Amino acid sequence: MREIKTAALIGLGAIGGYVAPRLETALGQEGFTVIAGGERKRRLEQEGCCINDTVWKFHIGDPEEAEEPADLVIFAVKYHGLRQAARDAAGYIGKNTILMSLLNGVDSEDILREYFPDQHILYSVIRIPSIHENGKISYPDGWGEISFGEAVNAQLSQEVQAVKDLFEKSGIGYQIPRDMKKNMWHKFMTNVSENQISAVLRMPYGIFQVSDTINQFREKTAKEVISIAQAKGIDLTDKDLEEQKKKVASYPFWGKTSTTQDIQNGRKTEVEMFAGTVIRMGKELGIPTPCNEMLYQCIRALEAWNDTPKEDKK
Repeated sequence: MREIKTAALIGLGAIGGYVAPRLETALGQEGFTVIAGGERKRRLEQEGCCINDTVWKFHIGDPEEAEEPADLVIFAVKYHGLRQAARDAAGYIGKNTILMSLLNGVDSEDILREYFPDQHILYSVIRIPSIHENGKISYPDGWGEISFGEAVNAQLSQEVQAVKDLFEKSGIGYQIPRDMKKNMWHKFMTNVSENQISAVLRMPYGIFQVSDTINQFREKTAKEVISIAQAKGIDLTDKDLEEQKKKVASYPFWGKTSTTQDIQNGRKTEVEMFAGTVIRMGKELGIPTPCNEMLYQCIRALEAWNDTPKEDKK
């Protein structure tokens, strides 16, 4: 039976902040490493990372000074940073290292495969209403779930079983869907609609609980993803969208999507992973994507506004 004794994480943000404390508690500092270099490495070593009001000082591994490969490497960076993260993590990846990407798109595994074609890469997505603001990471107690596995999980591979055992030991919430690709596309559908709309409005999840108009727009945006998924043979339907209504109604009212947080904090968003991917796939398949095209332009405009020095505009 395979056992994961060492793990490394690259990307200690809103998502990485959920798994990092749990992995260190389970594996110890000698078994868990956060990959970071330069000024970020110095800051994390000296100041630590505040997660749910506790300051954690993890073992920080420099990309240029990897000691030996880890059994598991988890990518929790932003979409636009994934390729650089793949290069930075290379020293921690050996012949038997399992890779997981917690990015919420549908092509991050393909990107990792470009760099590590012979690695065992598990499909995965995470669901957690985490907030990263003012240098602090926070999320509600009892929330957090990683869906992961092979494309189809009729039986658990030894790699999936090993990660399952580690997550249980660590207290990381998880599920192993039989149809993992559908699970990923379902999450993609929710992110494309909920993340982008809330970011354009600069509002929390509560907007979907009080506005019928915005919920109608959310569903129209999500249906563009459903059409593309079906054209690709993914079993995503309007029934899944209907069931999502109940989940949206249960979200923390003042919780914020990651894209909303990015806009409010002046960070580059993952619009390319969301609307950008939908638009590209829609063109390839001949499927109209007007909602995503509008959202793409709006978010790009918000990014441009954030990037403009205001003191020069008097």
